[in-house]
Amino acid sequence: MRRPFWLALGVGFGAASAIMASRWTRRQMQRAKPTAIAREARGGLLDFSRLVAESLEEGKRAADERERELRAKHDVPRPAPSDPPVDSSRGGQPDP
Repeated sequence: MRRPFWLALGVGFGAASAIMASRWTRRQMQRAKPTAIAREARGGLLDFSRLVAESLEEGKRAADERERELRAKHDVPRPAPSDPPVDSSRGGQPDP
């Protein structure tokens, strides 16, 4: 009675293990397909580009805010929109 029990238990455990291993292997093969890898990479790149865009926008907002603070502190008026941009490397001369 003991041997048939342990034999049946071993066969059942072996069959269950084989099924689980084959399912795991199938899932890993699906994940390793080039289309799946490309999809994951594209999703990661989209997330990264969105993060970079948000960071740049936040940096621009912070720079504008800091510029307003400094102009207010030192009583420097904002340049008129029609004024040409000034190149500081040319000694404050307008760009040609």
